[in-house]
Amino acid sequence: MAIYHAGIFLGLRYLNPQANTCSKISGNSPKKSYLSFFQEGRDEYDRKYSSFPDALKVKMRGMARDMFYFGYDNYMKFAFPEDELNPIACEGRGPDVLNPSNININDVLGNYSLTLIDALDTLLVLGNVTEFHRAVKLVIDTVSFDKDSTVQVFEANIRILGSLISAHILLTDPRHPFGDIALKDYDNELLHLAHDLAVRLLPAFENTSTGIPYPRVNLKKGVPPDSINETCTAGAGSLLVEFGILSRLIGDSTFEWVARRAVKALWNLRSNETGLLGNVVNIQTGQWVGRQSGLGAGMDSFYEYLLKSYILFGEKEDYRMFSAAYESIQSHLRRGREACNEGEGDPPLYVNVNMFNGQIMNTWIDSLQAFFPGLQVLNGDVENAICLHAFYYAIWKRFGALPERYNWQLQAPDVLFYPLRPELVESTYLLYQATKNPFYLHVGMDILESLEKDTKVRCGYATLHHVVDKSKEDRMESFFLSETCKYLYLPYFYLKNDKHFYKYIFTTEGHVVPIDQRFREKSWEDQFPCEEPNNEPPANISNCERIPEERRYGLPLKSIYMRQIDHMVGLS
Repeated sequence: MAIYHAGIFLGLRYLNPQANTCSKISGNSPKKSYLSFFQEGRDEYDRKYSSFPDALKVKMRGMARDMFYFGYDNYMKFAFPEDELNPIACEGRGPDVLNPSNININDVLGNYSLTLIDALDTLLVLGNVTEFHRAVKLVIDTVSFDKDSTVQVFEANIRILGSLISAHILLTDPRHPFGDIALKDYDNELLHLAHDLAVRLLPAFENTSTGIPYPRVNLKKGVPPDSINETCTAGAGSLLVEFGILSRLIGDSTFEWVARRAVKALWNLRSNETGLLGNVVNIQTGQWVGRQSGLGAGMDSFYEYLLKSYILFGEKEDYRMFSAAYESIQSHLRRGREACNEGEGDPPLYVNVNMFNGQIMNTWIDSLQAFFPGLQVLNGDVENAICLHAFYYAIWKRFGALPERYNWQLQAPDVLFYPLRPELVESTYLLYQATKNPFYLHVGMDILESLEKDTKVRCGYATLHHVVDKSKEDRMESFFLSETCKYLYLPYFYLKNDKHFYKYIFTTEGHVVPIDQRFREKSWEDQFPCEEPNNEPPANISNCERIPEERRYGLPLKSIYMRQIDHMVGLS
C-alpha cells in the first residue's frame, strides 16, 4: 500500500547535509512540503527498506540483548542496591537527601533498588529465567518501602508497583507463556510488596476537595505538610491500570476506586467548548493552572490509560471517554492536510493549544509525544500512526536522538537533551506488529546503532546532554532497561513455544500484563451484588451491567486491532 511508503520518505524530511543542524529558517524562506520527499528515488528506497534478512534480525536481536545486559550487569556490579547507575562514574545513585527540592531526582528515586525492580519482566522477555529468579529473590530479601522517602505517586506507581504486579502475574500464570518459570516456595511476596506500596500511596488521595491526588507522598509519613496543591493531568490520571489490576488481584476495590475517581474528576473539568483538558490542575479548587492541551509531558499517559483500562477491564465508560478525547484531539490539536499521503499541504502534526479555544500556544513538540503513534495503532488508526511516526523518525535521523523539545516552526531543538527515552522505539515496535513492514525493522536498527554509537560509556548508557554535540550526563534512568531495550529487542524476537502465548498489553512503563478474563471480574461484586456505593465515581459501570461476550476482548474498531492485540509483544 502506498501509505506504508510514507515512513520511508517522510523519514528523509530533514536530511540535508549542507544545512547547519540548529540553524533557524528565516521568515522569507519558502516552506517546503513533506510531499517533496515522496516524489524522487522511490526505486532506491524501495530496494533498501522492502526487506530485512533473517541473519540481520539475529544480529539486531543480539545487539539489543547485549545492550540490555551491558547496562543491567553494570548496575548490579556498581550500583545495586541503590536506585540508579551513574554509567560514567561507575557508581550508584540514590535520592538527593541533601537537596529535597531536587525533584528531578527525588520524584523517581526512593531508595528501593528502582532499576532492579523496573527491569524484572525484561529479563523474562529476554528468556533469562535464571537471572529473573535471582532478581526476584533479591527484591523479596532486600526491598522495603518503609522509607523516609518522598516520591512522586505517578513514578512510584508506573515503575515500581507496575513491575511488581507484572512479575507476580508472570510468575504465577499457569499457562506459562514464557515457559515454566515457577519459582520454588514463592508465596506471593511480590504481590504483598505491591500491596504495601499502594497502601503507602493512598494518603495522596485524602484531603483533596476534588478527589484528584496530591503529586507526592512520603512513604513513611504520608503527604508532606508543605505539599503543593497542583498536579499534572498525566500524573493524577494514569494510575488506573496498576491500581485496577491490584484491586482485582487482591479483591479490594479501594485502589481501583480512588484511581477511577481521579480520572473522572479530571474528565469532568474538560472544556465545554473543545472537550480538551489542560496539563496542570489545582487539586483543591479544580481550576486549571496550566491551560496547555497537547500529547506530551503532563498529558500523554492520561489518554493512553483511558484506552488500556478499557482493554484490560472492559469498563465501557473508559472507552467512551477515550473516544471523546480522541475526537477532540483530532478536531483541535491536529494540523496539516486531511490525509497522510495525498492532497495538498504537509502531513499532519499535533500541536499544543489552549484547552478553551484550540488556539496554538507555542511551536514546539516534546519527545514524549512520540508515544502517540503507538496508541493510534491500538485504536486502529494505523494510517495516521504511520504518518505521525515518520515525523519523529525524521527528527531522529537528523540528530541521532530525539531532543526533549523540538520547534517545528524553526525546525530546530528548543531543549537539547535526550535521556534515553523509549517512546519512539515503542511506536516503532507497535507499527511493525500492525503492518509487518520491514521498514520498521530498519528504523529499529537505526535507533539501536545510534544509541550504541553515541550513548555507550564505560559502565552503561548515558543521557545525552546535547543531541548535536553528543555531550553526556552521568545518568541512566531505569526506563532504559524496562522499556527502551525491551522495545528494541522485541521486533527481532520470535517465541518458539508460541502455542502458550496469549494476549498481552504494555503498561506506560513497558511492563507486560495479560489481557485476562479475571481482570474483567470484581470479586467484591460477589459480596455486594447489584449494589453501588453512593460515592462511586460516575465513570464506573454499574455492578449489574454486563458486557456482551462477543465484545469482551475487542473494541468495535478496524480488524487491525485484534491482529495487533494478538501480537502485542511480538512473540509470533
